[in-house]
Amino acid sequence: MYNFHKQLFKKDIPIGVSDMAKKLAINPRAIDTLRSVSLPRLATVLLFSLFLQAVPGNVARSHAQEPDSAPTDQWEEFIAAAAEAGSNYEEKEKLLKLSVHEAEKLGSEDLRLALSLGKLANLYSDQGKYAESESLLKRSLAIWETALGPEHPAVAESINDLANLYLAQGKYADAEPLYKRSLAFREKVLGPEHPDVAASLNDLANLYEAQGKYAEAEQLYKRSLAISEKVLGPEHPDVAASLNNLAVAYEEQGKYAEAEQLHKRSLAISEKVLGPEHPDVAGSLNNLAILYESQGKYAEAEQLHKRSLAISEKVLGPEHPDVAATLNGLANLYNSQGKYAEAEQLYKRSLAISEKVLGPEHPDVAATLNGLANLYITQSKYAEAELLFKRSLAIKEKALGSEHQDMAVSLNNLAILYNSQGKYAEATPLSSARLQSLRKFLGWSILPWPRASTI
Repeated sequence: MYNFHKQLFKKDIPIGVSDMAKKLAINPRAIDTLRSVSLPRLATVLLFSLFLQAVPGNVARSHAQEPDSAPTDQWEEFIAAAAEAGSNYEEKEKLLKLSVHEAEKLGSEDLRLALSLGKLANLYSDQGKYAESESLLKRSLAIWETALGPEHPAVAESINDLANLYLAQGKYADAEPLYKRSLAFREKVLGPEHPDVAASLNDLANLYEAQGKYAEAEQLYKRSLAISEKVLGPEHPDVAASLNNLAVAYEEQGKYAEAEQLHKRSLAISEKVLGPEHPDVAGSLNNLAILYESQGKYAEAEQLHKRSLAISEKVLGPEHPDVAATLNGLANLYNSQGKYAEAEQLYKRSLAISEKVLGPEHPDVAATLNGLANLYITQSKYAEAELLFKRSLAIKEKALGSEHQDMAVSLNNLAILYNSQGKYAEATPLSSARLQSLRKFLGWSILPWPRASTI
């Protein structure tokens, strides 16, 4: 089951930066688009444009070649159009590739090229195309480091993006040193109580939580929350995000009362500051619903899931990935209640959206296939369940690798299916493969025989 846990920090671009963009004659369509770019990178791009205008040509050209304004204008147009493409990933990919092409005309070390590469890489990551994303992120990072030095805030953010990619793939050993490096840079350059430091602490906590290191994660979440509350105020969206993540950590430790209190506070902040129909409100509702479901409070959970779904469909459109996620969560709820017909309908709708928007080999598709297969098992539709489990397993192995923890879960599910049918010869090697996958993932030489799981 997947959900909206781990909301990311979002940063708004101050009006002053927008004014700077206008003074630098950046295309008006691009100004609103650039609001979606993180503050350190946007400020860098704008100041770099000012640098190009103010510094003698031969010096400026040592950092970027800009023979005329046409590539810059085209780059801004493509970046703006890509932002407007929303969840149309196919169109967004085409536009971002065009922005990369235009940026390359400005020089192999131009910061606009780094920005375009990073945005295209993050798009690929969202689609589960991790290999393509990693290549572009590394290229983008190299440009940032060459142009700005190894300890610039924009470099720290690029390092963070690469760490996030490794976290999504379960490559925790690769992600941890990058998160720590980014955190160290930000503390040194920005100070220990800067909002970006809070964001780095949050990301490192996400990593520890994924590894089951709940004590370490909780400590970092609390420190992140304290910084955000002190610097940004108790009702800032970043505070709501920190509260949400700490709540999830409590929930995973079975501290339901503490988790509920924080989820409700996070929701109240988001509703007050962002409005009752903001996507972040939908995410908070979804997370609170999952908490209630884990406690068997199905009526409360259903009400929140439906409200979350209504907001997402209205604000984001009926075919957005967040809509698919909410449908999947509601389907899980119905499945646990024995409402199989309703659950099947929602799983199939969620699957159709994910396949269309994210592509047929995205990990979210695998998650929904897994949920639908579990539903079929409860209905003794073993043949249908087997096909879905196998497809889910193939997607995860291709996207995440054979040693990811999700592979162990999928192998376990398929083994359970075979055991339930008395196909012990087929089940035994899957159970052994599950053990091997977990040993490699956890770095254990000895692993106790696990109990069956229906996850």
